[in-house]
Amino acid sequence: MATKKMFPKYDLITIGDSTLDVFLDIDEATLSCELKKEQCLLCFDYAEKIPVTAVVKVPGAGNSSNAAVGGRRLGMKSAVVSIVGNDDTGQEIIAGWEKERVDTAYVSVDKKRETNYSTVLNYQGERTILVHHEKRSYVLPKLATTKWVYYTSIGEGHEKQEKQLLRYLEDHPNVKLAFNPGTHQLHRGMDALKPMIKRSDLFIVNREEGERLLEVGRRPVHNLLFNYHHIGAENVVITDGPKGSYGTDGNRIWFHPIFPGPMKERTGAGDSYTIGMLYGLFQKKSIPEAMGYGTANSWSVVQKIGPQAGLLKKTELLQVTRKFSKIKAKKQNHLKG
Repeated sequence: MATKKMFPKYDLITIGDSTLDVFLDIDEATLSCELKKEQCLLCFDYAEKIPVTAVVKVPGAGNSSNAAVGGRRLGMKSAVVSIVGNDDTGQEIIAGWEKERVDTAYVSVDKKRETNYSTVLNYQGERTILVHHEKRSYVLPKLATTKWVYYTSIGEGHEKQEKQLLRYLEDHPNVKLAFNPGTHQLHRGMDALKPMIKRSDLFIVNREEGERLLEVGRRPVHNLLFNYHHIGAENVVITDGPKGSYGTDGNRIWFHPIFPGPMKERTGAGDSYTIGMLYGLFQKKSIPEAMGYGTANSWSVVQKIGPQAGLLKKTELLQVTRKFSKIKAKKQNHLKG
């Protein structure tokens, strides 16, 4: 008698915190930058009322939520593992996921605390984020089978859930993992994150995060890529904002420039790149092709306010990559130890 073949229930399960993001457009501020503009301060007049030119509320933001919505728009069967507060905002977030057809079976409601909240100050296209995370008790629900897990930004006290996730991945060796650590995860340091990095099929951070985690100071991006691949990540991507992105499979390095276009606000640029990249790998595309998908998704998102308004559907993603078909990932030097 033939054994019935079991197919994964999901294409993607994302794990991380969700928030209500409130975007404030401001004009009356100044920037104070170092000579090379590597570090800038956003300055206001103290004890003054600062006019806000526009307010946009985005319930259901946060890395994992952005990825779940982005994956669903690209046609992936996605579910989100997250906690919302016992308030109207939490119910609004769940309703938003359901409208996007993201499975909410793994969403729980914290009956004692409210939903996480972020205020995003948008000035000259760049954002400064004020974040408030409620204290949570993180427990991984019993997950169905999936093709990909995306593990990302989450609050303090997540270590137990992370160990449970590692056990799930050990029990399901065919499940691929994308890991994009958030602030609280990065603060735990390299030794704590090594098991998760080692298990990653895709490890992705921005340049500043990559340098901070390795505690090496300013280094060439190629050096960062090599270090994370050496730890065990199969594919590594380092994003460098408007300068583009770098990726490696351990044998070759590629650099992908950004696509030219207007930039309105950068929140969600990294999340949209990551889900575009993950979708490319899901579609069995090469690393440089997948980087192009990530670049296209990010190009669209930064032209709108908030992290989700510009997330592309599959047909739109292909249209953007065709539009910029002459801008491709370029092979760099081979990795050297």
